[in-house]
This record gives sequence, structure tokens and C-alpha cells, in this order.
Amino acid sequence: MLGKIKASALTALCCAVLGAGVAGCDGDAVEKWDPFAAATPKPAIESFSGTKKLKVAGRSVNVSCAGNLAKGRPVVVLLPGMGDDLGKMAALQKTLGEKNRVCSYDRLGAGASDQPAGPQDFAGTGKILTGVLDQIAGDRPVVLAGHSLGGLIAARYTPQHRDRVKGLVLMDATPSTMIADISKAIPESAKGQAAQLRAQNLAVFQGQNPEKLAISDGRVDSAGNIPVEVIQHGQPYLAAIPTYGSRLERAWAAGQRKWLALSSGAKLSTAAKSGHYIYVDQPDVAVQAVQRVTAQANGE
Repeated sequence: MLGKIKASALTALCCAVLGAGVAGCDGDAVEKWDPFAAATPKPAIESFSGTKKLKVAGRSVNVSCAGNLAKGRPVVVLLPGMGDDLGKMAALQKTLGEKNRVCSYDRLGAGASDQPAGPQDFAGTGKILTGVLDQIAGDRPVVLAGHSLGGLIAARYTPQHRDRVKGLVLMDATPSTMIADISKAIPESAKGQAAQLRAQNLAVFQGQNPEKLAISDGRVDSAGNIPVEVIQHGQPYLAAIPTYGSRLERAWAAGQRKWLALSSGAKLSTAAKSGHYIYVDQPDVAVQAVQRVTAQANGE
């Protein structure tokens, strides 16, 4: 998202930015997230290990699962950031799969899943997520663990699906006010690389990204008192952006704190040695957070 100032900084912010919303998605649209709530019979739970293509809302969705289904225990679902396929989280899934049933999937326009038929919004993304959960978890509780855009999607989805989502882990999730944050941190009067970065990010928000997902800011709704862990990066990669990096770092940190409104049981921590990819830089931090939330969601 941030031009080519530093690959890590730009890629990270770009991934982070993409997850805030969707084309034509205003506040009402966010609240009415799931159009998939019809009384359609749920298919049998898919208990496969490895990768499999599932049909969801008429589209082919690439899904990977590991670990065994334990009676009553939540199914953990990993959501990668924008521009990443499920393979990016394979190591995390493998480790978590030693004690849990863990799945991940490529959203439409990512990895080996079908391309979207047209522009996507939160409702469409939520419809696909619901369809995937129907097939890999059925009526079982789930814990969502999302990185960057995946974290934003999980955070927007959860308050509207409290009957199903019983825990949430956000790994440097895209803030809920990312468009406003970018616009304020890098003013329209900016020149050079900063101006290019601002323009690139705004274009991404409008849907110029692999998932054709348009983005809008939105409020943080409550999911009650479910266990939520918010993990922010400790290495200030955004500071690499000339002139405006420190502003972006402050806005990002503020955005992470806003996610605490998701639950009265939410906690914020910092992965001190990590940049944007917390589950890569400090995998133990990500693993332990998911294990804690899963245990709490299971009443342990």
C-alpha cells in the first residue's frame, strides 16, 4: 500500500489497509453483514485433512484443514491478509493442528479460489465465510484468527455471528478507520513518494486489489464478552515512510486499541520483535494467543 519505500512497510500497510470495508458498504451495510442467514440446510461437516475445493454460493473455494475434531471443542479458522493465500499460514496451521481442528481458506480472488464475479463488499465476503464455516464446522463453535485484512474481516463478522464465533484473535489487524487514518496522516498536499502512497492506498480502498474488495471505514461493534486477543507489532515498520511514518505508526496503534471495544474480555499485547507478520516473526506469540482463546472459548 505504501508505494515502494520499503517492501516490508508498503506490503504490510497495503495488506493492512485492505480489510476495512467494501464498495458501497456504509454503516447499515456493515450492520446487515450476512445475507446468507436464510434457513438453508447445512451440508455435512467436511472432516478432510489437507486441501480441498468446496462449493460455496456457486463458487469454488480452496480450503485447507488439519487436526482432529474433538467433541465440543471449537474449530479454529485462520484468515490471511490481503495478497496472501492460505499457504502463508501453513506453518501456523500445522502447529495449531497438533491440539485443535484448524482450517484456513483462500477468499475469492486469492490463492486457488475462484475469482469474484464482480466487485466485492462485506456482505459478499461474509457470505463466503459463512458458507465455509457451514461445511467445516457445522453447528460447532469457531474461533477466528485473522491477520491484517483477515483480522478486519473477522472483527467485522464476529459481532453479527455471536451464536457461532466464540473467540477471536487479531494479529496486527487492519484498523476500522484505515481510510481516515491514511487521509489524515498523509495529507492531500503531500509530494513525491508519500503522495504516490496515498493515491495507491485510496485506489486499493476503492476495490483495485486482487479480491476486488472495496473498503469503507466502520464502527467497532461489540461481540459481548467473548475472549478476544489483539496483538500489535512491536517493530515500527511504518516509520520507514518518509515524513509521515510516525503519524501512521500512531494511527495504527490507536486502531489496535479500538478493537478492544469488541469485547469486555478483550486484551491487547505487543509482539516486541515482530513487524506486520506476527505469526511469521514470532510464531510462538500467535500460537499461544490462539491456544488461550480456544481454551477460554471451550470453558477450560
